[in-house]
Amino acid sequence: MTQSLQNGFTLDNHYLQDLKGPVPVPTQYAPSLGVRRGSCTVEPHKDQEIQRHRSAQAAPLLGSCRGQTPAPMDVQMCQSIQPCHADHQGDLSAGQLLKWMDTIACLAAERHAGMACVTLSMDDIQFEETGRYASINQSINQSIKLQDVREHVERLVCVAYSTFVGKPAGPQKVLLRPVEDLCSAEEQLQHSLASERRRLRLYNEQTFSTLLQDYHTLANGQSLCLSQFTRVESIELVLPPHANHHGNTFGGQIMAWMENLATVAASRLCGCFPSLRSVDMFRFRGPSSVGDRLVFKAVVNNTFNNSIEVGVRVEAYNCEEWTADKPRHINSAFLIYQLANTPGDVPAFPQVTYTTQDGERRYLSAIVRKRIRMARKHILSCKEEAPLSVPWDKSNQVYLGYNNVAALTVMAGKQDWEASSISDRVGVYVHEEVELLCVQVQMEVMTSALHAFTLLADLTLRPLWDQHYLSCKEVERADEEETVYHIKCPPINGGKSRDFVFLLSKRQPCKDGDPYVVSLRSVTVTTVPPVEGFLRSEAKCAGFLIHSMGLNSCKVCYYNQVTSGVLPYVAGNLAGWSKSMEETASACTTFLERDLITTLF
Repeated sequence: MTQSLQNGFTLDNHYLQDLKGPVPVPTQYAPSLGVRRGSCTVEPHKDQEIQRHRSAQAAPLLGSCRGQTPAPMDVQMCQSIQPCHADHQGDLSAGQLLKWMDTIACLAAERHAGMACVTLSMDDIQFEETGRYASINQSINQSIKLQDVREHVERLVCVAYSTFVGKPAGPQKVLLRPVEDLCSAEEQLQHSLASERRRLRLYNEQTFSTLLQDYHTLANGQSLCLSQFTRVESIELVLPPHANHHGNTFGGQIMAWMENLATVAASRLCGCFPSLRSVDMFRFRGPSSVGDRLVFKAVVNNTFNNSIEVGVRVEAYNCEEWTADKPRHINSAFLIYQLANTPGDVPAFPQVTYTTQDGERRYLSAIVRKRIRMARKHILSCKEEAPLSVPWDKSNQVYLGYNNVAALTVMAGKQDWEASSISDRVGVYVHEEVELLCVQVQMEVMTSALHAFTLLADLTLRPLWDQHYLSCKEVERADEEETVYHIKCPPINGGKSRDFVFLLSKRQPCKDGDPYVVSLRSVTVTTVPPVEGFLRSEAKCAGFLIHSMGLNSCKVCYYNQVTSGVLPYVAGNLAGWSKSMEETASACTTFLERDLITTLF
């Protein structure tokens, strides 16, 4: 969904903008102001240096920037935290930090683009402590992706990614100079991650409505009531100190006002002051200027086990619009709070529910956004994993098999699995703990538990129903309960083919009510070295628990602790653009309900 603007660039009308309204055309832009030349910091109040910078930037305001000499992309700002910057608890205010973030990001964008830039959005804002730093990751056509606020020396305090659009001085369309000469591995990584973030955003635009429909189905039949107690409104008058160097209201100032209001809404619900942990999709839909009245509206959309989402909408009025009650929707954002807790505590917010159709939309959209945030977090994670495989030793098979089965049992016993999709006989659930992500697929199968166990415990049969298995070869059989397999998997999403070496441990029930167990984990075997053309990958814990429901029915539950090697095969389901897990589960159900034993033997 893209709305073309009369000045030649486009503005994304993003899938996550719940709060709908017209998109005004930005106006009144001034020349950009740089804050760094070469390796020397430039004080913004030095008028002569500023004038020289403006003169140098005046020429390239029109058209393409490809012919320019590349300038340093880093822009640094140093701020001293004063008492006026603190919140009610004496810490640096998140709103103040957002002001500094927006300022330094805008200057970095303008230094690269060579023209005035306007903030379009801020994505994936994560608060840790306090600090400031910004550098450009990548320019994509008219949008510049930024990594904001990373402490340069001491510690990581906050990270965000801003998107800017260049404002042309005439009718000619802006074509930004791409980021080049990426020398370090870190620069190359951030450059590629910027493309991945953009790709995910485009995917999400296409799938948000589909996911929302899925959650409408999950919520069908619920009778709920959203408390109006969390609704908060405020009005701010834009004064000259609130305007930036373009003559429009500071984007950071609007962010700060939004954060103040959202904190009040969240604290009304929980009876204390929660901590702002992240911000989802600051969307700048249009500008406001000095003299405008800004109306801020905040409400709690939904609460989860340890977090709460507050939606904020900003409307602007000039004098005529104020009298005629014709607002301009200029901004929306979703702020996520958590309760401060001591070690061992399990923080929980009071539950909110809905009665109106708009309340239902907000309630379910918050669930979808949480799922998309989870998917983005794990898909974009670039942390190096420690080796997950354990050396296979037949003499130590009792210990390895016990750990294999115990890990699967512990995963299955986790609480607070969240439904992702539920169809007639297949349900998909997810569970997230900090950096740990697990998926569960439940299947209702019309066959005996023993029959299902017999088929699922023979991994060589899996290519018959699982599209993600090219082949499966038995490497070594220790005994009837432990077997080592070599699995080859096809490429996905343009990636490489992968292979795994799994230890399969199977157990029959010890007593009535216990499930059949088929557990898998990666092991290292000297007789199976890496294969040319395949990327050796690892899985930490996966497998099946099969519960008997009667003589001819059972519930098959598949679990997988997502690792970097497994992630490509579940990423589509996590983000919502694929139903491959549901399709594979349906194929498994069909396979188990056929009498393959008599067919094969």
